Amino acid sequence: MPKLTDTQTIILTRAASRPGNLAMPLPDGLAGAAAKMTVTKMIERGWLEEVDANLRRHEPLWRETGDGHGTTLIATEAGLDAIGIDPVVASTVSTIRKARPAAKSTEVAADASEGPKLVSIRQGTKQAMLIEMLQRPEGASITEIVEATSWQAHTARGAISGALKKKLGLTITSEKHPERGTVYKLDAA
Repeated sequence: MPKLTDTQTIILTRAASRPGNLAMPLPDGLAGAAAKMTVTKMIERGWLEEVDANLRRHEPLWRETGDGHGTTLIATEAGLDAIGIDPVVASTVSTIRKARPAAKSTEVAADASEGPKLVSIRQGTKQAMLIEMLQRPEGASITEIVEATSWQAHTARGAISGALKKKLGLTITSEKHPERGTVYKLDAA
């Protein structure tokens, strides 16, 4: 694992818990030249990325570009991996974030409470294991999920519909198979 300063760890940890992995706002007391130096080093190392801010959703600005637009900072897969967040899950969340602004750019107004909130998942959790199982080409049946997670069947179905579909906004499909029962798959975006 790369060596992170306390400030860098705080920025990435907070970003991992925010919708869309937003790194803004920065920690209290980090401003001016110190903030610029810290963020510049993190961008150079690939831990943060500067992206267009969605002003309709009132995303905090890192800097203004001068043409009426602004940018914000998000944690990258490498940044989340540096603090122990599973890069597979981070890439799924990142893909969803990058796809959404293009789809909503033609709308006149977008409400900040629209759609599911995007969050990151810690590596090694049962939810991360569930996502990995659903990303396999053959998907996963409820029986397989129950065996891997030690959950009850209703808990597995609830995690798929609640945590993955509603909370993370992932597209999960299901198919009936005569041998395996209902098989769930995570659609590749």
